[in-house]
Amino acid sequence: MTYHLDVVSAEKQIFSGLVQKIQVTGSEGELGIFPGHAPLLTAIKPGMVHIVNQHGEEEFIYLSGGVLEVQPSVVSVLADTAIRGTDLDEARALEAKYKAEDHIRNSHGDVDYAQASAELARAIAKLRVIELTREAM
Repeated sequence: MTYHLDVVSAEKQIFSGLVQKIQVTGSEGELGIFPGHAPLLTAIKPGMVHIVNQHGEEEFIYLSGGVLEVQPSVVSVLADTAIRGTDLDEARALEAKYKAEDHIRNSHGDVDYAQASAELARAIAKLRVIELTREAM
């Protein structure tokens, strides 16, 4: 069994097709969406959506956060930023990770630390998507 999935960013549609399941991190934790899932509307955290398409092939897409909507036959992921794992730049993600770690070491207040922690989480999520994309190929 399958259902239709759309992954859309503010700029463009990233994925549209039939899938067996997806996995994404919602505001309350990890969500696995299989065919026949109950309707749902929830915020999603920065990280990734793990897609298993109708043929059993895996794909990983980095998400900056956004909203997940589950309807009986269509699931939509709406994100500010969504980037396919194959399109992520590992060198830039590593550079962002190192800068964020340095920012954390040199932060002088809660706001600096919170911002640096968010930057570090985004960079780590991108690197994980790159790693999983390589493994799936």
